[in-house]
Amino acid sequence: MNFDTNCLHAGYRPGSGEPRNIPIIQSTTFRYETSEEMGKLFDLEAEGYFYTRLQNPTSDAVAARLCTLEGGTAAMLLSSGQAANFFAVFNIASAGDHVVASSSIYGGTYNLFAVTMRRMGIQFTFVDPDCSEDELNAAFRPETKALFGETIANPALTVLDIEKFAHCAHAHGVPLIVDNTFATPALCRPFEWGADIVTHSTTKYLDGHAAAVGGAIVDSGSFDWDAHADKYPGLTTPDDSYHGVTYTERFGLGGAYVTKAVVQLMRDFGATPAPMNSWLLGMGMETLPLRMAKHCANAQGVAEFLQKHEKAAWVRYAGLPGDKYYDLAQKYLPRGCCGVVSFGVKGGRAAAERFMAGLKLASIATHVADAKTCVLHPASATHRQMNDAELAAAGVSPDLVRLSVGIEDLDDLTADLAQALDRV
Repeated sequence: MNFDTNCLHAGYRPGSGEPRNIPIIQSTTFRYETSEEMGKLFDLEAEGYFYTRLQNPTSDAVAARLCTLEGGTAAMLLSSGQAANFFAVFNIASAGDHVVASSSIYGGTYNLFAVTMRRMGIQFTFVDPDCSEDELNAAFRPETKALFGETIANPALTVLDIEKFAHCAHAHGVPLIVDNTFATPALCRPFEWGADIVTHSTTKYLDGHAAAVGGAIVDSGSFDWDAHADKYPGLTTPDDSYHGVTYTERFGLGGAYVTKAVVQLMRDFGATPAPMNSWLLGMGMETLPLRMAKHCANAQGVAEFLQKHEKAAWVRYAGLPGDKYYDLAQKYLPRGCCGVVSFGVKGGRAAAERFMAGLKLASIATHVADAKTCVLHPASATHRQMNDAELAAAGVSPDLVRLSVGIEDLDDLTADLAQALDRV
């Protein structure tokens, strides 16, 4: 089936007389007739459910839908996008290992990598996403386990050259992990450009209504862990906590990575999505193509309006001809560049704050990428832990305003922006 149809039907096929919508299995536990049946589940010898901290039928059905949309072989849902990015890296990297990451990523992810995971003994090198292949290759070490980037960076709106990053990652025998939150598979499917693992903050466009926090990991099934067995012993050697199971042998290249993340990391860290939240995500994905088309059209219109406005110091949106990432967007994002526009208000930080205070339709909110328009000053909020040098590396200037354009009427949006800019 095609993409729009899969948004409605993938992952769940009701039988005769069964619920047409994915059921909400709001239960922590599942009953079995014998201990032997449950024992097979604990030994990973059978499929099924015994405790929602590991797996739940509602979450698995929604994960299967997202897996289909991304074109992957296995997927899992988590309680947040932060949990997804942590699991995605920690599943293959541990103390003494090293990861290369784009410097132009969400501030919370940067802090996760640069501070929290560094305390766990994992070292990170951050590179300019616009660096040359030689510069990117120079960042790798023998102990490097992954390369990480964002399709469309939050909030710098850098467009990642996925093919370049994938080529370098594979040349060093490591997977490319791409956070596809802003693009969603409706606009870009990173696996088609060489990425190996995709993550999402499903809280954003996939849910679409700011109703439920969540995250996801999708595996392409294309990275050959066995070919680099010395780098990834957690996947290619026996796991004593499951009676010597070797994940690549038991579950193949298409299932080993996600299975390990579920049965090890979810078991031990418990970043479990509530079944109700998973259900809300599934409902949100049903309208994903319609919403993303409207978000992109509105954002294009807003960006063009701001580009002509005398109070806007600059505008960053990859859909604008002449934008630094316009050519990359034409390659990777031909259906649109998401609904987020970054711009500066003439007068700097103080002027930006006056502008935001004057908005009537758009809300000042620590959120992005849902149906209602919202606005944020990242240097004071999501990226406030960064110093000036780190802000510059992430593409976040003190005057940057992140405008998440919703699906309201475009004329109403531009009118609200105009009256707020008049107050500056």
